[in-house]
Amino acid sequence: MRWQLQDSARVAYFGAMIKSDPTSIIRIARANGEEATPQPLDLGIRVRELRKARGWTLEQAAVQAGLARSTLSKIENGQMSPTYEALKKLAEGLAISVPQLFTAPSKAQVTGRMAVTKQGEGQGHATATYEHELLAAALTKKQMLPYRARIRARSVAEFEGWVRHDGEEFLYVLTGTIRLYTEFYEPQDMRRGDSAYYDATMGHNVISTSEEDATILWVTSLV
Repeated sequence: MRWQLQDSARVAYFGAMIKSDPTSIIRIARANGEEATPQPLDLGIRVRELRKARGWTLEQAAVQAGLARSTLSKIENGQMSPTYEALKKLAEGLAISVPQLFTAPSKAQVTGRMAVTKQGEGQGHATATYEHELLAAALTKKQMLPYRARIRARSVAEFEGWVRHDGEEFLYVLTGTIRLYTEFYEPQDMRRGDSAYYDATMGHNVISTSEEDATILWVTSLV
């Protein structure tokens, strides 16, 4: 579903979905992104950019790739189509794979994006088992979803089955103690300063084992 609601409606809808489904924060965050259509690359320009990014002259790059300087020059200027063997040599010399010669870098330029969330200024969304505070909420099309969570649950019986979603997840215990349950591993008892990184498609649940509700930092990948 393309997220096209106005800001006021978005907050209300977001909150409603959170209450009914804790994993909805992951799906909604992903919906803020848009699929990028790959653009065709000019091999000569791509090779030149890769060479210059390494600070190499034509001679240095040719030596690294085991090609004649004139051959490399013709490739960069679009005056010849290299054979597959030449492409392999180029890739090996540049320490990349052959497909990467035809793939644009994921980040063509520095965007300088940044978001600062002061203590208590995150977007709060409560569920029966967790109380989430979304961080960096102002940034759209994020590749990671960071949020602080207060763990209310004291037993896995409070969950309606496993929580699972796409991507990978990092968990860091901020206060208190918790028990991390996962589908394929023994439960892990964790305390302040402990962390875990896991495949989020694997079922997982977290409960607090301390007298007070524990708090953790969660970072979920959105790509």
